[in-house]
Amino acid sequence: MTSQTLWEARKYEETFGKAIRKEERPKFHLSPRVGWMNDPNGFSWHDGKYHMFYQYHPYDSHWGPMHWGHAVSEDLLHWEYLPAALAPDEIYDRDGCFSGSALTLPDGRQLLMYTGVVKERQADGSCHEVQTQCLAVGDGTDYVKYENNPVLDERDVPEGGSRNDFRDPKMWREEDGSYRCVIGNRPADGSGQILLYASPDGFKWNYVKKLAENGNRFGKMWECPDFFPLDGKWVLLTSPQDMLPSGFEYHNGNGTLCLIGDYDKETQDFAEQSDQSIDYGIDFYAPQTVLTPDGRRVMIGWMQNWDTCNHRRVQEEPWFGQMSLPRELSIKNGRLYQKPVRELEQMRSGQVAYTDVTVSGLVKLEGVSGRRIDMELTVRPAEGCDLYRKFAVRFAQSESCYTSLSFRPAESVLKIDRKFSGSRRAIIHQRRSLVNHRAGELKLRIVLDRFSAEIFVNEGEQVLSAVLYTEQEADGISFIADGTVGVDVTKYDLV
Repeated sequence: MTSQTLWEARKYEETFGKAIRKEERPKFHLSPRVGWMNDPNGFSWHDGKYHMFYQYHPYDSHWGPMHWGHAVSEDLLHWEYLPAALAPDEIYDRDGCFSGSALTLPDGRQLLMYTGVVKERQADGSCHEVQTQCLAVGDGTDYVKYENNPVLDERDVPEGGSRNDFRDPKMWREEDGSYRCVIGNRPADGSGQILLYASPDGFKWNYVKKLAENGNRFGKMWECPDFFPLDGKWVLLTSPQDMLPSGFEYHNGNGTLCLIGDYDKETQDFAEQSDQSIDYGIDFYAPQTVLTPDGRRVMIGWMQNWDTCNHRRVQEEPWFGQMSLPRELSIKNGRLYQKPVRELEQMRSGQVAYTDVTVSGLVKLEGVSGRRIDMELTVRPAEGCDLYRKFAVRFAQSESCYTSLSFRPAESVLKIDRKFSGSRRAIIHQRRSLVNHRAGELKLRIVLDRFSAEIFVNEGEQVLSAVLYTEQEADGISFIADGTVGVDVTKYDLV
């Protein structure tokens, strides 16, 4: 039985979603049906399709009472909207259905696990959120909340752990048929920790142990954890709040963290071995992964930054927020690598290629333009010339606007800069990243989709993501060098 709250949300999104033209959305990045989107939720493979749920406020393009939006895809790039899956309509989630995950039960039903939020008024008149973990079960379209919700509450948090910051369960099924999940929590020291829980059937859950502890190393509260095996290691992804930069790492305040290490399934101990940012650009948060039917680990994040949510096309737009490009993950030399999902190559058309173009000053190349493109560049010092001082590519370019990607080999610094992209707000407009190169040779892959740019460095060793709201007519691309540079360019339109 659909509640009145959910019925109203579904009616609203169906009516007002139709008014948004396809040309007003990204081509192959998921955006909300209408209104506001943040974290990806329930990213899963179920009944022959990929399911993506998302934090959703259908009634406004600003954050509000959280629902779960819902879309499905067969290739991770072309999405079909389904009716909203969850609404805040029970006593235990009346102030929001926060982030969570999904999996398929042995009987074929889809199980959702999410954080229910209730605002509790304090003696001083302020409100604190109380967060619990809840379940819903459904057929891939309609979901019924579990009669015994919540299944985890403050009694299931270890001593010193906060009941106000206890959220974002990510489930998986073990080989023996039992279930595990990781949940973000704030311990007594005010930082973050990841808690591990177990269940025999997906419905009865028990606390196991602290899987990882921040100890105030990486920001404060750790949100949106994901934990999975990859290439002989185990990877813990999380999104810490209030991070301090460390060199060229962790510059986004509310940023992303990847911990790589070993996991002993007997003792359920995770031994960290390395740490890194997941994305080095401006806009990326709260990623979640899925294991594809052919065995790939694919990640999608919210392509936005909490500190730049006023960076908009217009203030009263019908939708806000989009997901990143799906990225295939691997580990090489102890580091997380990300590549655009291979299905993107099926969208390529109209190849334009140039080999060893000499760039000194400004160069434009015939046929190299567009706002929905996949472009590969190899940059190196021109033969017989000294190391160049700077190379830049400008895209989404018009007479007055552009976004630039620039590289200074002497400093090994790559910078994305959108301050001339048409923004009328003094927000975060640039990020710098320390990159590897061989004597000035660097490989770049730039994927543009109407309102975004994602740059993959050295076959996925690093990624820089940024949203852009430059007018769509601005589709020029130019190359600039201080010094003399040799460039290989291969550009595809994405259709």
